[in-house]
Amino acid sequence: MFGEIRAFLGRQLRELATQKGCTIIEGTMVQDHVHMMISIPPKYSVAEIVGYLKGKSAIAIARQFGGRKRNFNGEQFWARGYAVSTVGFNKDQIRGYVKNQEQLDGQGFDESGSF
Repeated sequence: MFGEIRAFLGRQLRELATQKGCTIIEGTMVQDHVHMMISIPPKYSVAEIVGYLKGKSAIAIARQFGGRKRNFNGEQFWARGYAVSTVGFNKDQIRGYVKNQEQLDGQGFDESGSF
């Protein structure tokens, strides 16, 4: 994810998270995926929030960059799955991992992938 899409998607994910009372503590985008540390209120499941973020952001990307008035109509922007882990006492360690994901993945982008 590069350039305009990266910047747009970072803002979009933060806005969508806020709409559900969530806070993105740390987030990084690399070439083909996103890492984020997010605080989710107990009234929501992780699956509910991830589905919401992926669904609404895909629609926004299609409208903004696909020249479409509708969503993807059978196309997919995001992969079906995701990985999740809860964070407790190792919050700073996980935050550092997310923040430095570009170096860990060996991508070496010039522009920051953080959002």
